[in-house]
Amino acid sequence: MTQALESKLTRKDFVSDQEVRWCPGCGDYAILAQMQKVLPEIGVSREQIVFVSGIGCSSRFPYYMNTYGIHSIHGRAPTIATGLKSVNPDLSVWVITGDGDGLSIGGNHLLHCIRRNVDVKIVLFNNQVYGLTKGQYSPTSLLGHRGKSTPLGSIDYPLNPISVAIGAEATFVARTQDTHTKHLQEVLRRAASHRGTAFIEVFQNCVVYHPTAWDHTTKADLRDDNILYLEDGEPLIFGKDRDKGIRVNGMVPEVVPLSDADPGELAVHREDLDNTSYAYMLSRMLHPEFPQPFGVLRSVERPSYTDLLVHQVEESRSRQGGGDLADLLHSSDTWTVE
Repeated sequence: MTQALESKLTRKDFVSDQEVRWCPGCGDYAILAQMQKVLPEIGVSREQIVFVSGIGCSSRFPYYMNTYGIHSIHGRAPTIATGLKSVNPDLSVWVITGDGDGLSIGGNHLLHCIRRNVDVKIVLFNNQVYGLTKGQYSPTSLLGHRGKSTPLGSIDYPLNPISVAIGAEATFVARTQDTHTKHLQEVLRRAASHRGTAFIEVFQNCVVYHPTAWDHTTKADLRDDNILYLEDGEPLIFGKDRDKGIRVNGMVPEVVPLSDADPGELAVHREDLDNTSYAYMLSRMLHPEFPQPFGVLRSVERPSYTDLLVHQVEESRSRQGGGDLADLLHSSDTWTVE
């Protein structure tokens, strides 16, 4: 499909004929809608886009996109996406996963996809609970969380998805929320244009089993004091009246009223730092002590696994030729089974 034809695509072109089946009010609807709005803008035909998912509520996503899709097995979507991108590097490959699917049974697969910098986009829906299997605690559930499997409260220390991604040296790491639709759109656009692994954490409430997980970032009277919107090259300022900032004292961030701080003392956001220490510090800013960073925490350029693999294969072919499968299969002793 030509670029001219592709530019005429709209959200409707990315809506499949399948009935969308999530609980009424689920944030998955909003994430789906924003994805369908953004994809017409990235200049890639539907035939070149693939969504790969594992198991969970979020994993129904491929059915609702009018693109290619693979509803795979629990936690293995990053592995399947890696293989798919390796054999067809021209594809735009998106992994849709959840905090359970991606960080529990799929944790090892997610980790190695990120560290290799495979050119895929990973969108992790985080509602801090297992929704599909009726409310068990997940790897991101907070200490003390009461659910079907933890009636006395969870005693597991939770994982922080973006800390995990930064620890694995993801070249693009961002956070957004289902209800902040314009912000969500912009993060998806940035991820789509990144060459390498792009990891996005999306806050969302499970309206049935954990409806209050992110109240501090969704309620109108709370969110402005609990969200730090990141802008590259700008000081870390937040608050309903934009009257608070983040200052780094040694290696420790601290919240300061702007009236008590010299403007030069405030930390300035740099998403292009190769050293991960600053981005990791941001990822550890947790409610209620700190506002939680929204936006792109890290975006650096590094050769992707996909590009390196293609280059390696091409170099090998130029030295040794294209090869012949039949010759390879008959290059040593063979036998016939009757």
